[in-house]
Amino acid sequence: VQLVESGGGLVQPGGSLRLSCAASGFTFSTYAMQWVRQAPGKGGEWVSTITNGGGSITYAGSVKGRFTVSRDNAKNTLYLQMNSLKPEDTAVYYCQTGAPVGRRFYRGQGTQVTVSS
Repeated sequence: VQLVESGGGLVQPGGSLRLSCAASGFTFSTYAMQWVRQAPGKGGEWVSTITNGGGSITYAGSVKGRFTVSRDNAKNTLYLQMNSLKPEDTAVYYCQTGAPVGRRFYRGQGTQVTVSS
């Protein structure tokens, strides 16, 4: 199982970024997926979950209305569109499986998002 995030970077407050997570090594279309983030000096925070078919999506209150999660099962890719970014969104963003694959959950290496003027 491999999850590879990309798309992070430095953006000004109010800006946008689109993160991607390329999945391989498992049947992506049959698993719910999640985005989580970890800010410097803080614990991990769940951001969003999308079911395997995309029919059910949930968001943390801190990002609801600003972030949009989606997936393309044909491309084995998960996305996170982030709009109206705030400095408090600064964190390393990880995609992870929403259920165990085999005996464990998997998480990518993360992509850094920095929101600063």
